[in-house]
Amino acid sequence: MKLRVLARLIEIQRVLVRHGLDDFVRATHLYRPLRYLALASPWTWFERRHGATRGERLRLALEELGPIFVKFGQAVSTRRDLLPRDIADELAKLQDRVPPFPGAEARAAVERAYGRPIGEAFASFDETPLAAASIAQVHVAHLTDGREVIVKVLRPGMHEVIERDLEVLEALAALAQRYWAEAPRLRPREIVDEYRKTIIDELDLMREAANAAQLRRNFEGSSLLYVPEVHWDLCRVDVMVMERIRGIQISDMAQLLARGTDLRKLAVNGVEIFFTQVFRHNFFHADMHPGNIFVLADDPANPRYAAIDFGIVGTLDPRDQHYLAENFLAVFDRNYRRVAELHVESGWVPRDTRIDEMESAVRTVCEPIFRKPLKDISFGTVLLRLFEISRRFDMRIQPQLILLQKTLLNIEGLGRELYPDLDVFATASPVLRQWMHERVSPRRIAGEMRSHLPDLVAMLRTLPPIVQGAVQRARDGTLRLPVHTEGLEDLREEVRSSQRRRDAMLLAAAALLGGIVWLAVDRDPAWPGWLLIAASLIAAIVTRRR
Repeated sequence: MKLRVLARLIEIQRVLVRHGLDDFVRATHLYRPLRYLALASPWTWFERRHGATRGERLRLALEELGPIFVKFGQAVSTRRDLLPRDIADELAKLQDRVPPFPGAEARAAVERAYGRPIGEAFASFDETPLAAASIAQVHVAHLTDGREVIVKVLRPGMHEVIERDLEVLEALAALAQRYWAEAPRLRPREIVDEYRKTIIDELDLMREAANAAQLRRNFEGSSLLYVPEVHWDLCRVDVMVMERIRGIQISDMAQLLARGTDLRKLAVNGVEIFFTQVFRHNFFHADMHPGNIFVLADDPANPRYAAIDFGIVGTLDPRDQHYLAENFLAVFDRNYRRVAELHVESGWVPRDTRIDEMESAVRTVCEPIFRKPLKDISFGTVLLRLFEISRRFDMRIQPQLILLQKTLLNIEGLGRELYPDLDVFATASPVLRQWMHERVSPRRIAGEMRSHLPDLVAMLRTLPPIVQGAVQRARDGTLRLPVHTEGLEDLREEVRSSQRRRDAMLLAAAALLGGIVWLAVDRDPAWPGWLLIAASLIAAIVTRRR
């Protein structure tokens, strides 16, 4: 293990102990020997914080440990049904209230990115951050034409910080892969590799601007979701400028209720947005924690979502997309046998899995929650049962689906807060069925054929000379069809070797017979007979060893 990784592991446990989170250290086998070193160190003992609540201590520790840990806190903060209330309340502050870096540094970073004074790009720039997150923070500014915009600036030194913690994750994943019995199924290395791609992409604000532009185009004219406009001429790798939106943060239930917002419609729209992004567009916002979601409630009866922070987006392979849609529909129809069959067909479980056994296990998980409102579903129990199923049937983690699973959990958590009586099954089923119907509609098929028509025409144009050449070579007797069979040469050599052995054995047998006949007729001298017998024995031994 690299010295830098070991130093970081020691630093992590020191932060946890210093914030009084000893239970986390005791629960981690890797840290148990290091814990006593930390407890013995004077600076740790004097810095231990006992006055704060456990939720506050956990939040402060995650903030101190850096962006990867903050993102973990953001992700779990959406699941208030799985967390104690005090911890959930504190972790929610990680969504947009991470300690900022100085505004003067942000101004300097913008000027470096543009290569000119900030006053030449903006009429005004507020150095006081509007909000700060784990990777970047945002400032309010005005363009020279008076339009109000948001300037997102990457935190200083982010690449080095992220790379250091990724090395730690990779080292832990390598240890897990080597010593953990569950590693072949849970695939820790592949999960970390997938996360590396995601987090590195998030450090490129030009990529985020492109994601925002794509999402805005997908929902152009939609009454469900509004995506702010990107100002491309002011975007750089570490600076992004986009339209400022003014809405109510999705977690501000008091203001939403005061406006008379139709919360049921808002929850239903959220489910429709999720399935539209995943299946119709195959391009989904994968960081939908409450800090990134606002509500435009000018018309409370028809509220509209507005999204920000497009650093993490997801897409699916068409094969995975198909199997996911089929799985959802099979669950909606209570066709648990089809769910089991799909898991085998997709390769998510081994080919020799008993369909009837898996069908029974899926039924056990799904039946108790079917058609129940969110408030009556214990997702903690559901998750435990799903883990049991995955272990029993050797279900392998699919790293390419982790972003989708994370997003689904975020959406479900938001729905639980907005409208606990929401029936997810009844809400999602029509959206998904409509997409499946559109997929096989004559118009969709005709459209796909039309899009591939240029390729087909190009292929048809190349056929005549190919066919003409083949016909001419056939007439001349020069047409040869190359056949490549794997192992064919090995087979030929084996046949040749076998033929040689057979010939050698025949010669040995003939020599043996000649020698015996020579001795039998008592010819003089006798040594030629013994010579033939000896030669036959030597040939037989050599041939058997080949």
